[in-house]
Amino acid sequence: MKTKIQKEKTNKGSVLKGVVVSDKMDKTVVVSVSRFVKHPLYGKFYKISKKYKAHDEENKYKIGDSVEIIETKPISKDKRFKVVQ
Repeated sequence: MKTKIQKEKTNKGSVLKGVVVSDKMDKTVVVSVSRFVKHPLYGKFYKISKKYKAHDEENKYKIGDSVEIIETKPISKDKRFKVVQ
């Protein structure tokens, strides 16, 4: 007889740190997240930045603020993150 083991999802998704680059939308901020990547052949480290749209319920974050965003279920077509701090 096989028994089913329920796995509890403990992983809360990825947490990223970045800087707000746009707050023009209602309840949404655009966050730029930078990271260093090592070139596969030459070994030099270089910076890559990517922009994410994140949900900001209270519209309290402004351009230049340092924030943490966490991955959530899709909120809209482009928003997959929520501002934590």
